[in-house]
Amino acid sequence: MAAWNVNDIPDQSGRTAVVTGANSGIGHVTARELARRGARVVLACRSEARGNEAGDRIVSEVPGADVEFVRLDLGDLDSVGEFAATYDHAYGERLDLLVNNAGVMALPQGRTADGFETQFGVNHLGHFALTGMLLPALLNTPRARVVTVSSMVHALSNIDLDDLDSERPSYRRWIAYARSKTANLLFTHELARRLAAVGSDVVAAAAHPGYAATNLQTAGPRMAGRKGAERFMEIGNRVFGQSPQAGALPTLYAATAPGVRPDSFTGPSFAMWRGAPAESWRTGWTRDDTAGERLWDVSEQLTGVPYDALKA
Repeated sequence: MAAWNVNDIPDQSGRTAVVTGANSGIGHVTARELARRGARVVLACRSEARGNEAGDRIVSEVPGADVEFVRLDLGDLDSVGEFAATYDHAYGERLDLLVNNAGVMALPQGRTADGFETQFGVNHLGHFALTGMLLPALLNTPRARVVTVSSMVHALSNIDLDDLDSERPSYRRWIAYARSKTANLLFTHELARRLAAVGSDVVAAAAHPGYAATNLQTAGPRMAGRKGAERFMEIGNRVFGQSPQAGALPTLYAATAPGVRPDSFTGPSFAMWRGAPAESWRTGWTRDDTAGERLWDVSEQLTGVPYDALKA
């Protein structure tokens, strides 16, 4: 695995992939490289202008690429439902790969359209609802995969199921982000367990990019009007971050490499920071069956999306 790179991505011809947040950063690289290997890729992005522009960029770099933008706002469950309905109408009952990549990081305190704390609502609940709505197509497709992008920052905090809005004792943006990334890993763990229980060959895996220099780092300070912090993050990206191309490799490995195990966590090989894809360390709390089940139950309640096909 140590030398794995984009040239090792197997042929994706005949496969359909959905990549959330495909307009920039590692999501854009993921979508482009899947398309380069022959996949039909749905670019699931919030902004129509940026989504279409991303599609044009991919086609300019990969002539003949089969990509299409479909609007998706993970902070609005109505939008998630509209995306799923559009996908079902346009692509039918088949989905080979769902990459839950989009996310927000260390934002000022805010709420989604449905009233959830923004980071938990977008990073976890939006993807939980999306995966559940697309589950019939995934189950109908042999050897489908769901890859959810987490972060090494998950180690800062376990999830608090009694404080999903991260308000006690006060809102701390990095703790809220860490909890949302822990939720991503708990979701992957519980999804893999439930898929196995019904005998499905769908693989649920997770990945993280290490420190990849994208606009994710600067978005939070910019929204808060903290120009000094924004500048600090820009410098950190230049000095310490690896490129989005390198940061996307763990996601692409989890999405396409043969033999990827359910509930695996792939990240950069060097100190979880940078380098070729490798099995990554994760905290023990991300494999807690009881916490995973409790998070699953509350996520179904909050989103109104039941995973009926995975119920015994």
